[in-house]
Amino acid sequence: MKGLTLTTTEQTRLQVLNAVAAKLCAPPEAAEVLGISERHVWRLLAAYRKEGAAALAHGNRGRAPLNTIPPGVRDKVVALARGRYNGVNHTHLSELLAEREAVLLSRSTVRRVLLGAGLPSRRQRRPRHRMRRQRMPQAGMLVQMDGSQHAWLEERGPKLTLHLAIDDATGVVPYSVFQEGETTHGSLLPLQGLVRNWGIPLAIYTDRHATFRATRPRTHEGVPGLPQGRTQLARALRELGVTQIFALSPEGKGRVERANGTFQDRLCAELRLAEARTLADANRVLLEFLPRFNARFGVPAAEPGSAYRQPAPGFDLDGVLCLKELRQVARDNTVQYRGRVLQLFPDAERPSYAGSRVELQERLDGRILVSYRGKLLTPQDAPPLAATLREKARTVAAHPPRWEDLYPAPPPRPMRPKAPRPPGPLAGDAIWYEDPLRKDKHRELVRAGMERARQAGTHLGRPRVLDRDGFLGRFVTVMERVSEGTLSRRQAAAELEVGYASLKRLIDAGLAAADKQTSLTLAATPEVDRFPRSSKEAALLT
Repeated sequence: MKGLTLTTTEQTRLQVLNAVAAKLCAPPEAAEVLGISERHVWRLLAAYRKEGAAALAHGNRGRAPLNTIPPGVRDKVVALARGRYNGVNHTHLSELLAEREAVLLSRSTVRRVLLGAGLPSRRQRRPRHRMRRQRMPQAGMLVQMDGSQHAWLEERGPKLTLHLAIDDATGVVPYSVFQEGETTHGSLLPLQGLVRNWGIPLAIYTDRHATFRATRPRTHEGVPGLPQGRTQLARALRELGVTQIFALSPEGKGRVERANGTFQDRLCAELRLAEARTLADANRVLLEFLPRFNARFGVPAAEPGSAYRQPAPGFDLDGVLCLKELRQVARDNTVQYRGRVLQLFPDAERPSYAGSRVELQERLDGRILVSYRGKLLTPQDAPPLAATLREKARTVAAHPPRWEDLYPAPPPRPMRPKAPRPPGPLAGDAIWYEDPLRKDKHRELVRAGMERARQAGTHLGRPRVLDRDGFLGRFVTVMERVSEGTLSRRQAAAELEVGYASLKRLIDAGLAAADKQTSLTLAATPEVDRFPRSSKEAALLT
């Protein structure tokens, strides 16, 4: 333990292992705290119990690397560079050290040692001669593409990326589009517009952005047989027969770089004048700006004609300019793609695709298709498994949705302007029933309206009880049971489906003493109501 130094991470491990050894912490909890597996916690604990805190330090600590330069050799190289070989460049010095001093060091090692000692190389490189490159002689022979990230909408909207394609021979912009970022999808869109409007160029000149060239070697999963380091755009250019050329510096593709500067100057002003605030507004202004830009800055090609190649009839351009990946079909005829499970359906030629290798195509319009040996299939989202539903139920139970999330408030509807109406007979500053004159006017209007309704044969008020079919016969039968004492009045009212007060008024009107003939006469009388309206009607009822 003498002279042992532990890093911060190792000190944390020591503290946690002490807690585990004292049974203050369980190994699973220690694994979660340290960010390692439980099995590794047991290994560390066993080594800690055997060797102590020294087991937590790295085994190579304090050891010199096998490829390290001995201090004597380092000092010797620096001394020779300052003395005998003063003025010799690093490459030549590494060769002289191997030939005359028996010091075998690579050029990079010698350079690192000398730069650390403050001895740069004495050789002064000659400036490279640069010259303007001649334009391609014919339109369509070379198209330069680039993405320009800029505050195109200034403070009015989000930051956008302009995907620009310019013809090297004429300086004409055949197609351009705004996107939210410099992505593969955004780079395929201008290529799609270029091929549809002009044709397929012979070569494409781009920088070494990750969209055009993979930043690190990796096996591409899109198409079988693709070498490592090829992107989706490079795969699409290969299928179109377009040569892809990479620029080694921004000056190499200076034509499209200067066009980006012109667009940032002129197009920003056009967007400001049009008050563009969204992506759709920016693309609309760009579509109107391109013809004016081409007329102003385009130049004639050195040779007439066009090198653009037109696609063959029936050529599926959307099937080339898309995102492609290979998948193996599961036993339930499903494939997974970016978190989605897609179901494949049988057809007359093949009842099942289980175990087959298929190609998934994500088109630029958002559709997802499956290609099997040149045949396009249209999958749909597969029903979720039971485990997925249970996990979703647990998530919902742990985080129940709020009422506002399930039923969001509808946006406020704009108020419609109301058309002015002429004032009516009851219009005025005060309320009509507080004004005696307008109150009398209201009474006259109501009476006139009721009279018009009566003349039209409309019944006013609630329907009369005696107007019900067979009511009088049922009434006589029920009243006989009431007089016998087998039925109470409230039970009689419930059986006749009338209120108790209405039954009492009928009895008080004399219907209980009427015989069957009188009941028939009453049924033919028109104005019989719960409330007798005349002395003649009351006399008939009694």
